[in-house]
Formats: sequence, C-alpha cells, structure tokens
Amino acid sequence: MVTEVSQTFPDTSTRAARRRSKDGNRLWTGATALISLLLLAPIFSVFVAASGDGQGNWGHLVDTVLPRYVANTLILMLGVGGVTLIFGISSAWAVTRYDFPGRRFFEWALLLPAAIPAYLIAYTYTDFLEYAGPVQGLLRDIFGWQSARDYWFPEIRSMGGAMLVIGAVLYPYVYMMTRTAFLLTPGSLFEAGLLARRNLLFGIALPLARPAIIAGLALVMMETISDFGTVEYFAVRTLTLGIFNVWLGMNDLTAAAQIACFAFLFILALLAIELHARSRRRYSDTSKKAVPLKRLRARGVSLAGCLIACIAPIAVGFLLPVGVLLSFILRGYSLDVTPQVVDAGVNSLIVSGGTALLVIGVAGFLVFVSTYRGGPMLKRLAALSAVGYAFPGTILAIGVVTAAGALDSGAVAVLRDWLGFDFRGWFSSGVGLVLFACLVRFQAVGYGAISAGIQRLPPNLMNASRVLGHGFGASLRKVVLPLMRGSILAGGLLVFVDVMKELPMTLLLRPFNFETLATYVYQYAKDELLEQAAMPALMIVIAGIGPVMLMNAALRRLTRGS
Repeated sequence: MVTEVSQTFPDTSTRAARRRSKDGNRLWTGATALISLLLLAPIFSVFVAASGDGQGNWGHLVDTVLPRYVANTLILMLGVGGVTLIFGISSAWAVTRYDFPGRRFFEWALLLPAAIPAYLIAYTYTDFLEYAGPVQGLLRDIFGWQSARDYWFPEIRSMGGAMLVIGAVLYPYVYMMTRTAFLLTPGSLFEAGLLARRNLLFGIALPLARPAIIAGLALVMMETISDFGTVEYFAVRTLTLGIFNVWLGMNDLTAAAQIACFAFLFILALLAIELHARSRRRYSDTSKKAVPLKRLRARGVSLAGCLIACIAPIAVGFLLPVGVLLSFILRGYSLDVTPQVVDAGVNSLIVSGGTALLVIGVAGFLVFVSTYRGGPMLKRLAALSAVGYAFPGTILAIGVVTAAGALDSGAVAVLRDWLGFDFRGWFSSGVGLVLFACLVRFQAVGYGAISAGIQRLPPNLMNASRVLGHGFGASLRKVVLPLMRGSILAGGLLVFVDVMKELPMTLLLRPFNFETLATYVYQYAKDELLEQAAMPALMIVIAGIGPVMLMNAALRRLTRGS
C-alpha cells in the first residue's frame, strides 16, 4: 500500500502541473491572438466601410475623377521608380566596384536623403525654383529678362517635379538593397564573367541582383502610393489625395473607403512582386569562402563618373533642401522658438515616443509568445498583424476611424449599463486614436527588428532557462530581454523617427488644435510661409539622421559577416 500511495501522489502533482502549464499557455496564446486581431481590425474595417450605404458618389467618381487618379498614380510610380533606379543602382555600383577618394564617406552619406520626408523637399524645391526664387531671379539678372514670357523654366510643381522629389528621398531603398546584393555576390562569379568577356555590371551584377532590386523597387512603389504631402502640395491627383479629398471635402467616408479598396489592389500587386522577388534570391557558389570582387582604382573618366553618381543623389536629396532650410534660419526668418513650436515639438515627442513604446511592447510580446509558446498558426497570425505598414496612411486612417467608432459604440453601451456614465468619444477621438493608428502602421518596423534579433539567439535558450526553474515570464525578463537590448533599441528608434515624419494619419486623426512638427510645417508651407517653419522642419531632418547611421552600421555588419 505504501508503494501504491507513493506512486499516486507524483502522478497527481504532475497532472496538476501540466494543467496549470496548459492553462498558462492558453492565456499567453489567447492574448497574442486577441492583440493580432485588434491590429488587423482597421484593415478589415476599410472593407466594411466600403460596403456601407454612401451618398451615391461612387458612380460619379468612377465617371469623372477615378480614372485620372489611377492614371496619375501609375505615371507617378513609373517616374519615381525610374529616378530611384538611376540614383540607387549607379551609386551602389560606384561604391562597390571602384575605390576612389571619399568612397567610405559616400557609403553612408548616400543614405542621408532617407532622413528627409518627401514633403519637406517639395516645399524647399518650390521655394528655390519658383518664379520669385533665387534661381530664376539670378537668371533674370544675368540675361536681362523682365518676365516669365521672356524665357522658359521647368515648373517644379508638376508631375515631373513630384517624380524628382519623391525619388530623391526614396532611392536609398534601392541603393541599400542593391549594394548589399553586389557585396554578397561572390567574386568568383565576376571572374567567370571576365573570362567570358561579359560586361560585369549589365552581364553579371544586375542579373544576379535583380531580385533584390525588384524588392527595393516594390518598397519604393508602396511609399509612392502612400505619399500625401508632396502630391497635395504639387496638386498631383493620385488615389491617396483622392481619398483625402473625398473624405474631408465631400464628407463621404464610404466613397473614400471604396477608393481605398481600389488602391489596395495596387498594394497587393506590389506585395506579390516583392514576395516573388525574394523567393528567387538564390545562386550557388562552390568555393570554400565567398570573397567579394576586388575594387578597381578609379581614374580619369571612371573617377568622374563615380563622383557624379555619388554626389548628384546626395545634392538633390539632402544638401540642397537642408541648405535652403539653413539659409532661412541664418537670415533670421525662423529663429524665434514660439510657444506654438514648443507645443508642436512636445506633441511630436509624445506621439513618437508613445508609439515607439507601444510598438516595441506589442511587437515584443507577439514575437516572444508566438516563437516560444505558439504553433505555426499563431506565428502566421502574429506576422500578419504587421501588414499595416504596406497600407497608405490615408487608407489606415479610414480603417482606424471605422474600427474605433464600432468599439466606441459597443463600449459606451456596456459601460453605461454597468457604471451609469456615458463614455462616448473616448475610443474614436483624442491622441489615443493617433497612437493606435501609428501602432497599426508601424508595427512591422518593430516586429521585423525583434524577429531578426530573436533569430540570432540560441534555439534552446528558453528551454534551458525553464529547466533551471524559471517560468516563462521570468525567462523572458531575465534571459531573453537583456540579449535583445540592441534589436529593441534599434526598432524603437526607427519607429520614433518614422512617426516623427508621419503626416497624413496625424493630419486626419489629430484632435482639434493639436499640432506635431509635421503638421505644423505642413500648415505653414501650405500658406507659402515655409520660412517661418524652417526650424521645426530642420528638427525633423535631424531626428532622422540617427536611423541612417543604424542602417549603414547594419550594412557593414552584414557584409563583414558574409
């Protein structure tokens, strides 16, 4: 009997421990699934809003302006894609293939335009190149022209101007991915091309880097569709601007959601292209160690070509716009730090910092639980919750308003019955709505950074901690989080700067009399008073330089590790 009792007690305690473990696992996985569905709710809400009863404007839009929106969006995408390919590929090949004075400086300086929002370049170029600007004024003084009828000068506020300014800040996507592909291509493949007397750039490098180039180009196209500030300022009627105009101008959320669903087709096509490009990123090298191609010493024509390929993108995308902003400040137009500027700066810090904390917290929770406690389905759901980054801010704003309105109505009824108070508007207005929208939009940034970091950890690290007696939460806090500090910091900083530059969602969802640096600059530039907002605009640029340094450091680590 003693023996039977001694066998029974361990079995009972083991079953109880397993039951507690199973209940705890259900709690973790259930919370993860709930958060993932909450992040996906705004995307589903766009389609729900599009199916509602509108004001009958959809047919009118199809007959009048929708074809123009589609045509302009496609033309703008093609033009921006051409600019980014020229700037990105030529500069990537120059710093990879040739050795010339300043090469190491240009390697990271070519990423600087990524720190500037496209709408800031649009404002500065308009001031610099318009009829009353310094360029045309200098031409009239030199040649004695009296009016615009005496000469022809390209109009910057046009489709061509939008292609140039958007491409000038988005080419780092193509440059970064193309340069990485060039550096990771084994030198033996280039040597084989030399033996076959093939052109190394067009015959070897570009065909092998084509999947990476297409992937970078797909990201450029997505950002082009998302752009609002540039196309609004240049009066280029795209789908994004159409959503904004129909929603606020015609007060028709349903028709705006229908245009958003139409724009979603473009996003799906670009995502399919990007995924197809990634699936084909394969080649074989039978050598023991993949040694990159040895650089040539640039001289004469090749030196001049390298300098032009590197200086031109930096000058167009960074030096000139920053120079214009600095000139305004040095001339005393924007030296006073007014209470409005301070409030806008504080609001930007609140929104950017709050979103960064939310994104890192939510992304970390989803990644950790789906990796260590979830199955394949939970991992797919957690990854799918980060798809909001592929959607333009105007589209997500519609979804956030619709989802928050439904939650507000449901919560109002429940809380009023329980507590007797009316909570109407708590979920569908205020700064919290902006934070939630930015969380959905930039969840992919934090999720990607933390996912990449956790893949570098030993696979049995969590199991070893559990064997030593630590629970799941304690293992995360004491073991995993300290090792993930670098990835968490990098992801948070990237989110912080992205939100600092964000314009359309903040403009659409902000509370009354709530300005961030981006909306503050937009309001002044829209009234042709960019000089008064030069200092806040420069603050946005300075905030974006940190992630540029991070991107360059990541590229260096990647190429050294290869």
